[in-house]
Amino acid sequence: MASIPATQSLSGGNDKTVHVSLMQSSREKGDQTPVPVMKGDKAAAPKPAVKPWAHFVAGAVGGMTAATLTAPLDVLKTRLQSDFYQAQLKASRASLAGATSMNPLRAGIYHLNETLAILSAVYRVEGPRALFKGLGPNLIGVIPARSINFFVYGNSKKLLTDLNHGRDSTWIHLGSGVLAGVATSTATNPIWMIKTRLQLDKNHAAEKGGSAQLRQYKNSWDCIKQIMRNEGIAGLYKGMSASYLGVAESTLQWVLYERMKQALEHREEKLVASGMERTWWDHTVSWMGKSTAAGGAKLIAAILAYPHEVARTRLRQAPMADGRPKYTGLVQCFKLVWKQEGMIGLYGGMTPHLLRTVPSSAIMFGMYEGILRLLQPSDPAPVPA
Repeated sequence: MASIPATQSLSGGNDKTVHVSLMQSSREKGDQTPVPVMKGDKAAAPKPAVKPWAHFVAGAVGGMTAATLTAPLDVLKTRLQSDFYQAQLKASRASLAGATSMNPLRAGIYHLNETLAILSAVYRVEGPRALFKGLGPNLIGVIPARSINFFVYGNSKKLLTDLNHGRDSTWIHLGSGVLAGVATSTATNPIWMIKTRLQLDKNHAAEKGGSAQLRQYKNSWDCIKQIMRNEGIAGLYKGMSASYLGVAESTLQWVLYERMKQALEHREEKLVASGMERTWWDHTVSWMGKSTAAGGAKLIAAILAYPHEVARTRLRQAPMADGRPKYTGLVQCFKLVWKQEGMIGLYGGMTPHLLRTVPSSAIMFGMYEGILRLLQPSDPAPVPA
């Protein structure tokens, strides 16, 4: 329906004039009904900003919840990234007739079946507790990591926006994401190092020559002591270069998420301005939009930057039997994986990684936004004229 603009002036008792633009609107065409603006009134005050510590608390709760719910897939992802499990899968594929000539669809289905088979084997051979192996140090790492990440990002974004005269911009999201990623990686690398070692540590008692093959590490504290004794304090920071490379992924996720969130906010503004009744779809987007945006942003960023995850896991593996590390640096790691395993080695474990990180990001960002809303200071009461 075409809109017919008209203007009507109304006089008020305080000698104020209300100018209202009367328009017929439709959601399909995106027409809007402007909000009346009263001359002589002050502009509406912006919403009060959340306290700096609110980002810290919201990030911690969101990260802890997401990590607990997706722990089994994290264990599976770490194992599939290691060269030990990649060697087993390579041998399995070699024994399968026609494995090298599979079309992409069949290869994808086969890879998914492999992933589910390993998850089932872990449960069957090592027990249900093995699905949550490393969750302790993982939570110890997730809580400060997500707290630091959201705290640094939220407050950096506010500071840079203030320096930019209150105007939001993509470069602000980019800069805030880099600062948050570097701060988080530097502070929490030792924790992720311990978590990776514990997850890769085999936890079965297979008989070999009459002696049982036991775990190398008894617990987190024993793992720390062995690393410090055999590799020094630098051993706790292995994989740091790959972690810094991973800052590109987290930054890309933040930029994509902010753009999607702005699109959702623009849609909400148009919906409110139209004055039309909300449909079930509008309510769904209102409740689930930001979580879906977070999951979609993570999906794109993770696929583009995934090889750094493999390199980081390989660099954190325990040394070989002779005490020498197999991977000595980031570039050497990429070259060796490419030479021995090809492209598929650089994307080993991506299926469980995506199955874990996409819903994890949706849960985490959804809770983060929800908690920020709860901690949002109430609007100040209007001062009577």
